[in-house]
Amino acid sequence: MPIIPDEKDWTWVLSEPCNECGFDPATVTPSTVPGTVLNMLPRWRAVLRREDVAVRPNDHTWSTLEYACHVRDVFSLFDQRLNLMLTEDDAQFANWNQDQAAIDGEYGSADPRTVADELETEGATIAESFARVSEEEWVRTGTRSNGSAFTVLTFSQYFLHDVVHHLHDVDG
Repeated sequence: MPIIPDEKDWTWVLSEPCNECGFDPATVTPSTVPGTVLNMLPRWRAVLRREDVAVRPNDHTWSTLEYACHVRDVFSLFDQRLNLMLTEDDAQFANWNQDQAAIDGEYGSADPRTVADELETEGATIAESFARVSEEEWVRTGTRSNGSAFTVLTFSQYFLHDVVHHLHDVDG
C-alpha cells in the first residue's frame, strides 16, 4: 500500500530543535557531520537485522527497511548536492520526489544486507565530502526547486536532521 506523501516543509528545523527526535541545529556544522554520520552506521546495520525489518507498523508509515533505503538515497543525493554547492555558484537542485523514489527503487522488497552495505558505503562517502569542507565554504549557497535556500552550514544541519530523525523513527 502506498504511503501518503509527506508535504511538510521541514526547513523549520533550521531555527529550532526538533521535539520529536531531539535534534538541535545549533550543535551542527559541516565539520561535526562526518563523525555523527559514521557513528550512526552501526545502528542502521543493527536495525536492518531485525526479523520484522520489512513490516510496516501501520498503513501510513514506512518499514525499517524502507526508511533505510531512503536514508541510503539521502546520503547519495545530499552528497551530490553538497558537491554542487562547492563547485557552482548559487547551485540549483532539481526536484526529488522521495515517495516516487521509494516506489521506483522498490524499497519494500530490497535485501536488508545489501541495503546495510550500501548505507555504509554512501554514509562513508558523504562523511568524507563534509570532512573536506573548509570553514570558508560554509557560506556557499544552493537552492531547492521549491525555493528553499541553503548555505553549506544550513544544508549540513538540514541533512543531519533528516538522517537523525529517521534513525529515531525506527527506534535505532
